[in-house]
Amino acid sequence: MSQTGVSRRADVVLFDLDGTLIDSAPDLAATVNHMRLTRGLTEVDYPRLRARVGSGARGMLLEAFDKKPGDADYETMRQEFMTLYAERLLDTTRVFEAMEPVLQTLESQGVRWGIVTNKNARMAEHIAQGLGLHVRHAVLIGGDTTPHAKPHPAPLLEAARRIGVDPLQCVYVGDDERDVLAGRAAGMATLAAAWGYLGVGESVHAWGADAVLESPSGLLQWLAMP
Repeated sequence: MSQTGVSRRADVVLFDLDGTLIDSAPDLAATVNHMRLTRGLTEVDYPRLRARVGSGARGMLLEAFDKKPGDADYETMRQEFMTLYAERLLDTTRVFEAMEPVLQTLESQGVRWGIVTNKNARMAEHIAQGLGLHVRHAVLIGGDTTPHAKPHPAPLLEAARRIGVDPLQCVYVGDDERDVLAGRAAGMATLAAAWGYLGVGESVHAWGADAVLESPSGLLQWLAMP
């Protein structure tokens, strides 16, 4: 049994999107660097931006321009970022290579899987469709699907409701501490994806997840699947 009392062989696996299921950092980084170049500034090194991807536009603008919510021009810059990013959602974004065989194994074993992300639903659905995931996932919940985004448990609880399972039958996999907080608050087992973006805060091992997965294949081992 896990720390949350959930059987390791979960009925449903829910994934965060960016940094867990897909590698979208190059497109997000390219967007904010385009904004810098149009202002006559040099590009920010990719590793610095990659670490901030989990915070979306807020993280990109903080790292690239030292802008944060509440600053006078923050909202205008955020809107500019979102407009530019919408034009390049799938330029280089792909499912993590090591994740594809994991999804195939889950599907072959009859384990349903879904996506719960803080990305707005419209963008998340567009990406899922572009990558062919829309015909495979059991549910997709965006950051604006419910009145609350992660770390609030509402998006995860809504995913379980739509699939028709008890949250205790689900496991949530994510690469940010808020994913662990949301999953635990929803009563789900939580797994931290160490291959993801991870942010710039505490170590992934300090988040309190039921387990830290070094690679996607670790999920199958945790689920005790062949």
